[in-house]
Amino acid sequence: MTTRAPEPRWLSEDEQRAWRAYMASTQLVSDALDRQLQRDARMPHAYYSLLVWLSETPDRRMRMTELAERSKITRSRLSHAISRLEENGWVRRENCPSDRRGQLAVLTDEGFAALAAAAPGHVEAVRGAIFDRLSEEQVRQLGEICRVIAGGLQPENGVVGDLPWLR
Repeated sequence: MTTRAPEPRWLSEDEQRAWRAYMASTQLVSDALDRQLQRDARMPHAYYSLLVWLSETPDRRMRMTELAERSKITRSRLSHAISRLEENGWVRRENCPSDRRGQLAVLTDEGFAALAAAAPGHVEAVRGAIFDRLSEEQVRQLGEICRVIAGGLQPENGVVGDLPWLR
């Protein structure tokens, strides 16, 4: 006796419209922010995000594995990005004092200055792309919706799965 696979739970028309709108908006926002940062600061959005994460940590340094996790990128992609940021003099690597195998990414003064110079244009681009278009209630709802979605995709109960920052 063969068992049949359950019928897929197809999206309703409303869900399909919402899904396509979400996909279009995230791609358009991502592209707009990347273009702005490339034009004004000569860096991709992914590099800007790495500099932000480092700027917000004590001593502007973070373990590479933690930086990959926070950035939601593969360790390989992070290593490549850090190499490029090192070439610009914006980041340096240091050995982790508590773990010989670990490395720290450290935001240099030059990197902090580049981030500070890029931030005003970037925040204006974010406002123009998203927040200036929404009411206060929509901003609250957007934050809530995004937290629910992201929370549902985080590892639970120590189950790691196939997370990008572990590849």
